[in-house]
Amino acid sequence: MHTGPVRTCVGCRLRAGAAELLRVVVVDGALVPDPRRRLPGRGAWLHPDPDCLRLAERRRAFPRALRVSGPLDVTSVRVHLEQHARPQTGTGAPRAGTAEQEAGRPVMSQP
Repeated sequence: MHTGPVRTCVGCRLRAGAAELLRVVVVDGALVPDPRRRLPGRGAWLHPDPDCLRLAERRRAFPRALRVSGPLDVTSVRVHLEQHARPQTGTGAPRAGTAEQEAGRPVMSQP
C-alpha cells in the first residue's frame, strides 16, 4: 500500500501525509498558501487548522522552516484557512498538548 510522502506540521510538529497538510511558500515577503503544491521555492507544511497556524506563529517557525530572515505576513494563509475551514467533527488535526495531558491520566483496562 502506497501512502505517499510524510511531512511535519510546523505548528504542532506532528507528522502526517502530505495530502493532509497545506503547503505554504514565501512570495514577496508574505506567506502564501499553495494548495496545489505547484509554486516554486522552499515550502513549509501546516495542518489546515487555525490552532496550528497560531502555534507556528508563536514558535516563529515559518522564517526558520523557509530559511528567510525577519517576520512574515501570514494574512493570506489565515484567510485561506478561514475560507476552507473544516466542520469541527473531531477528525481534524490533533491538538498540541493532548498527548501530554493524557499521559498524566491513569489508563483503565477493559474486561
